[in-house]
Amino acid sequence: MSRKSPWLFLALLSGALTALAFPKFNLSILAWISLVPLFFVLSRCRPKQAFWNGLAAGAAFYGVLLYWIPDVPAHYGDLPMWLSVIIYLILILFLAGYWALFGLSFATVRQAFPAAAYILAPFLWVSFEYAMTYVLTGFPWGILGYSQSENIPFLQLASLTGVYGLSFALVFLQSAFVLAMKLRKRAPFVAAVALLAIVHAAGLMSLEKIVPSKSSFTASVIQGNVSSDITWDMISGEETTKIFKDHLDLTRQAYDNGARLIIWPEFTVPLCFSCPEGIYQLYKGELSRFVRENPCTLLLGTNEMSGPPGSQVYYNTALCLHPDLSMTQYAKMHLVPFGEYTPYKKFFSFIEKVTHAIGDVEPGKKYVLHEYAGLKFGSPICYEVIFPDLVRRFAKKGADFLVTITNDGWYGRTSAPRQHFAMAIFRAVENRRFLLRAATTGVSGIIDPYGRVLAESRLMTRTYLTERITPSRKMTFYTEHGDILAWVSLTLSIIFFIMSIFKQTRKREHHGPKRSVT
Repeated sequence: MSRKSPWLFLALLSGALTALAFPKFNLSILAWISLVPLFFVLSRCRPKQAFWNGLAAGAAFYGVLLYWIPDVPAHYGDLPMWLSVIIYLILILFLAGYWALFGLSFATVRQAFPAAAYILAPFLWVSFEYAMTYVLTGFPWGILGYSQSENIPFLQLASLTGVYGLSFALVFLQSAFVLAMKLRKRAPFVAAVALLAIVHAAGLMSLEKIVPSKSSFTASVIQGNVSSDITWDMISGEETTKIFKDHLDLTRQAYDNGARLIIWPEFTVPLCFSCPEGIYQLYKGELSRFVRENPCTLLLGTNEMSGPPGSQVYYNTALCLHPDLSMTQYAKMHLVPFGEYTPYKKFFSFIEKVTHAIGDVEPGKKYVLHEYAGLKFGSPICYEVIFPDLVRRFAKKGADFLVTITNDGWYGRTSAPRQHFAMAIFRAVENRRFLLRAATTGVSGIIDPYGRVLAESRLMTRTYLTERITPSRKMTFYTEHGDILAWVSLTLSIIFFIMSIFKQTRKREHHGPKRSVT
C-alpha cells in the first residue's frame, strides 16, 4: 500500500463518519470525533495534497448524507436515472469543494503558522459553511452543527451564534486534540474540553419551563398525507375534492380540540384565492364559510397569481385567512433551484427540456408578517427554513412566533425529511420563538423556544398536532445581530491566509526552494 493510500482512506472515513452523525442515522456523538482522521491527514499534507484529501472527505460526507437526491428527479421529473445520478455526482463534487478548500486553506496556514493553524481551523471551517449558505443561490444542507439538534444543552449556543457556533465548537475540540497530540502537551485539548463543558453547563442553566401568559393560545398543524405522486392536472375533480375535505375534516377536529390558529401545509391542496376558475373559488368559498362559522384563523399554502391576463406570474404563498375574511399573503422569496425555477438559464436551460419537474414561480420581494389575536408571526416556506438569516429577519421585524409550511413528500421515507426538520429546530432556538411546522406527509411538529419538540408526527400519516403556544418578543443576541461569528471567521481566515502566502513567499525568496518537513 502506498504512503498516500492510508491518507485517502482516513479522509474518506472522516467524511462518512460525519454523515452518520446526522438524521436519520442519529449517531450524533460521531460529530465530536469524526474530523480527527481528517486533521491527522491534513497535518501531514502540502496544500495541494490537502485539497484532494479534503475533496475526498467532502465527497464521502455528501455522498452518504444526500443519498436520497437521485430518486427525486428520476421519480418525479421523469429524468433517466443515469442523468439523475450524474446531476447528483456533480452536486456532490461541488459541495465537496468546500471541504477541499478548507483542506487547502488549513494546510497553507499550517506551513506558515504550524500551531496557530489548529486554533484557526474552526474559523476556517465556519467561513466555508457561511460561503456555502450564499454562493450560487446557496445550499447550506449538512452544516456540521445540525448534527446536534437533539443535544438540548449544547443547542442553546445557537441563540448567540446561530448554527455556525455549534460547528465552530465541534471543529475546535477536534483540532485542539490533534494539536495536543502533535505538541505532546495536554493543554490545548484540556482547554477545549473545559470551554465546551462551560458551554454545555451554561446551556443547561439557560433552559426554562415555558410559563403560559395571558397571550398564550392553542394552535394546530394539519398533516393531510398527500402523496407527491399526485399531480393536480392528472386526477379527477372528485379526488381533489376528497383531499380538500380530508383537510377540512382534520381542521374541524383541531378546532373542536381548542385550536384557533390552524396551519395547513405547503400547497397540499390546489388553493388559489386569486384564480377565477371554478374549483379554486369553490374551495375559497368553503374555507371562508368555515372561518366565519367557526371563528378561527387559517394559514394556508396557496399558489397565488398576479398580473394582467396572458402575462400572469405565480407565487408560492402562505395566505392567512381571518374570520372577517381579511387576508395577508407572504410570497416565498428564496425559491428552490431546479424545483421552482431554473437558475442561470443560459447555462442550465437544457435541464428544462428533459424534465417537467421545474416550476415557473416568481420570487416574493418582501417580508410579510401575519397577525393572530394581536400577535405577529412569520411564515418562511419550506426550503427557506434552512437559511438562518432569512428566518431571523422575521423575528427581528416583530414576529412573536414562527410558522413554516413544507412539502417533504418528494423524499419518501429517506433521511431528507428528518434532516429538514432538524434544521427547523435550530430556527426556534436561534430566535427563542415557538415554531410550528406543517408538512404534507411529515415530519410535522411543534417546537418550543429551547428546541424541545413538544409534538411530532410520523411520516406518511394523516393527523393533526395541537399545542399551547406562548409568544415572545425578546430578542436573542443572534436575532439582534445575526452572523457575527461567521463574519469574524471570514475576516480572520482571509487575513491569515494572505499572511501565510506572503510569509511562504518571503521564505522562498530568502532561502530558495526547500523540501518541506512534515
